[in-house]
Order: sequence, then C-alpha cells, then structure tokens
Amino acid sequence: MRAAVYNDFREPIEVTNVDDPEPPPGGAVLEVRATGLCRSDWHGWMGHDPDVRTPHVPGHEIAGVVAAVGEGVDPARVGDRVTLPFVCGCGDCHQCRKGDQQVCDRQSQPGFTRWGSFAEYVAVDYAEQNLVVLPDSLGFAEAASLGCRFATAWRAVLAQGRLREGEWLAVHGCGGVGLSAVLIGAAFDARVIAVDPNEDARELARRAGAEAVIDPATSGDVATAIRDIAGGGADVSLDALGSREVFRNSLRCLAKRGRHVQVGLMTGADRELPVALDKFIAAELELLGSHGLQAHCYPEMLAKIADNSIDIGILQGTAVTLEEGAGMLAQERLVMPPGVTIIDRFAG
Repeated sequence: MRAAVYNDFREPIEVTNVDDPEPPPGGAVLEVRATGLCRSDWHGWMGHDPDVRTPHVPGHEIAGVVAAVGEGVDPARVGDRVTLPFVCGCGDCHQCRKGDQQVCDRQSQPGFTRWGSFAEYVAVDYAEQNLVVLPDSLGFAEAASLGCRFATAWRAVLAQGRLREGEWLAVHGCGGVGLSAVLIGAAFDARVIAVDPNEDARELARRAGAEAVIDPATSGDVATAIRDIAGGGADVSLDALGSREVFRNSLRCLAKRGRHVQVGLMTGADRELPVALDKFIAAELELLGSHGLQAHCYPEMLAKIADNSIDIGILQGTAVTLEEGAGMLAQERLVMPPGVTIIDRFAG
C-alpha cells in the first residue's frame, strides 16, 4: 500500500510503498477513505509525543470501510462504513469499565501508539469496542472531520465544561477543534465569543454561531475584552490552541465559578505553568483537561448532526492528496488553512 512515512522526527515525510497491515487479534484493518490533518499529527512529527516511534505513519482522524477483521471480531463487520475515536479503549480496564474509555489504561491510538491513517489501509485495535458505523447520510470526509477535533470539542464543551443554555463560552483559537466548539456551543444555545488572529477563521466562527469575535492583535487585553462583552466573564473558556499566553487569557477571562477546559496540547516549557490558586479558591474556578470522546458517546453526537441541529459542513476546509497532506504536515511552524484539511486521495 502507499503510505506517508517519516524515518525520524522533523525529517521529510515520504510517500512510499509499504506492506499492507494485518488485522491484530481483536482488531481490524480499514480501507481509509478520508483522514484529517490535525495539529496533533504535527506534534508527533515534531517529537513531542513519547508514544511515537520512528519510522512512523501519522494520521488519527479516520473514516473508511472495514476490509478485514482479526480473531474474535464479528466477520459481518467487513464492508461496514465506519469511524472511530482517536483513543481506542480496551474495554476491560478499570477506566473502561466505568465508561471512561478516553483515558483507558491500555489505550491504543492510531497515528501515535501504532501506524496511522496517512495510508491506503490502517490497522486498529479493540475493534468491537471502538468501531462506529456511519449513518448513510454522512460522507467519509465529514466523518473524518469528527474523529478528533469535533468529538474532542463535544466532550470538552458538554461533558467537561458542562455548558448550559444561555451561558457564555469563550473559545481561544478557531482551528478545527475551536471552530467545532463554537458550533457546539451555539447549537446548545450558549453565547459564544471566539478569539483568533486570522480574519478568515474569525469569519468562519461568526458563520458557526459566534456572537462576538476578537482579534488578539488589535483588542488590547483579550481577557478584559471577553469580560466586557460577557458582562463579568465567561462561564466556560476553552484553550483550543495550547500556549502559555492563551492559557493565561483563558483563566483570566473566567467569571466566578467559571470552568477552564484545556484541549490544546502543551509542550516544552509550557507543560508546567504557574497558576494563581488564591483566585481559584476565592472565585471557585475549575481547571479541567479533556481528551477525546468515548465510542459509546458517538450515537448522541451523530444524531445531533443527522437532524441538522449542527451544520458540520462549515468545518470542511481543503481536500488534498496524500502527497500534499504529507508536505503540509512537515513544517517547523505549522500553518493550516481555516477549517479541517482532509486527505481523500491516496492512489498515485
């Protein structure tokens, strides 16, 4: 099969022929029809993720067709149109038995702990626990855009942030996950403020339902601007980028009893940041992490999309070839166009 492979971190990504994968016991092989290009893939290529070992194939936002199954998996699954969470839970550990597969003790992650979906085929573990059959109305490109960013935003906003109707949601960074958070917040009748330096991203956020948008380059103090718009601060604030400055702005913009949700990955010196705990105590603030979405939560999310409550078409960005996607990922400073970039052509 053709796959995009890098042999060392920060080295060029080459599209080459490699052996087709075999389905592992309890797992499956998917024929990839579409896969997203995500900032998390870039972190893997940069060497920020300790689970990634080279040579490596990136890619974790997957939609495709079940091509083969391993021992212990129902053979009737072959031919199913499917997607899956980027965190595949084992189904048997303490966390999975509680329903928290997104923090599984033995989790498998295509594109990180094993080769991923920048390829014609990808092997996945724990198939029975994680494969989600797609509704006929949902295309492969749209389904791939859900796999990490939209699903992550779904849990971050609704489960972790516990956003309620009429509350203020601040979204810092309007790439794929941030734009998804705007869509979700607006669909659940929250009042959304979106922050991004890119004019096109801010316009997409407006189309997705943001009541106000902020350009951090011209607004002065972002946190003060949010507090002024929201009349005291955001009830939920989400760092969808992952940086020291954005993290600080998100904390500072919160109203009393507000919830900060960290989704953007923190790397390097930003892994450990000082927090003014006296303010957390006095204002009863919450600091929460969010990591993916469990497969058993997908039906509720897909139903919301199927009944047109959320127009995920707004998320759709550029569709590229495997070679183009590999070239876009291999940048020392990742610059991505607005929306979700999808690889949907794999043949040479």
